[in-house]
Amino acid sequence: MHPVSRPASADDLAAVLTLYEEAVGEQAVLRPMWPIADGLPDPANAAVTAIMDDPDSRLVIGEIDAVIVGFAWARSEPLLPQAGGAPVCVIRLVYTTPEGRGVGVGNAMLDMLMDDFRGRGHRHFDARVSPGHRYAKNFFEAHGFSARLIIMYHDAAGGP
Repeated sequence: MHPVSRPASADDLAAVLTLYEEAVGEQAVLRPMWPIADGLPDPANAAVTAIMDDPDSRLVIGEIDAVIVGFAWARSEPLLPQAGGAPVCVIRLVYTTPEGRGVGVGNAMLDMLMDDFRGRGHRHFDARVSPGHRYAKNFFEAHGFSARLIIMYHDAAGGP
């Protein structure tokens, strides 16, 4: 059992969509606002296809024994003008199945994304982590990430 990561292809679309739906279910329990604020726009298949076609994005797959057990998406985004044109790589989504956790799948995907973006001149990296998702927070902290922003939220209607 050796985890590997590779760029996603159009042939992976169905697997990524299945994993994405699992991620939505997991995140919605932690934070009901996630599916409508931090997930992908509907329809998800069009969103994933657009990510694959976006030259500023990278979508990678994590596998164990040639079985897809995770995906990760990162995107290059501009910093403020005072950064002198320096971009930031934002790791927007990372998901692994419960079986793929703690065995190096996430590491393989994160390493591939960070190596790719470093190779394109990025030295700034952000990762989005939901409050209460201790596993994800610990994962990124183990890779040298630390919090730099917390987004506060209030719904005046009392909903998600």
